[in-house]
Amino acid sequence: MSRVGKYPVAIPDGVSVEIANDTVTAKGKLGQLSAPITSDVEVTVEGNLVTVKPTKDSKKARALWGTTRALVNNLVTGVSTGFTVNLEINGVGYRAAVEGKDLVLSLGFSHPVRYPIPEGITMKCERPTAIEISGADKQRVGQIASEIRAFRPPEPFKGKGVKYATETILRKEGKKK
Repeated sequence: MSRVGKYPVAIPDGVSVEIANDTVTAKGKLGQLSAPITSDVEVTVEGNLVTVKPTKDSKKARALWGTTRALVNNLVTGVSTGFTVNLEINGVGYRAAVEGKDLVLSLGFSHPVRYPIPEGITMKCERPTAIEISGADKQRVGQIASEIRAFRPPEPFKGKGVKYATETILRKEGKKK
């Protein structure tokens, strides 16, 4: 029995959810998102609730029950409020700035790293050492944050690099004389 899948997804005001051709589509103030549905689960819209139920009693259907419910919840949340990931930059001379449609990072390389900002994603740099990535699609926001972090992951000795704001870096002790 799925612990996640049995709960219905509430649809907030200003969001519409439609099911057609094995696809769930959510429209809201932040845009439109869609996700495919497998034949192992049944998705229904009743009033302002979306319910997900398995069609068979197989292991795959039970596994996809909770997954599909989570995907539908991410669609509804994404088009109504959106998702945000915060990154922090630590290190002497390390900084970030948004220039036009590019994120420019100075990460200790001989050249600045330019990352083009994709459509549907907004980036802000309130401080030169903080990046805020926001958008409607949870997967894309997380993927972009991961790609930016991969340019200079935090190292364990001085903690220099790009890290998630919620991440804690396990620090190591340096060499002894």
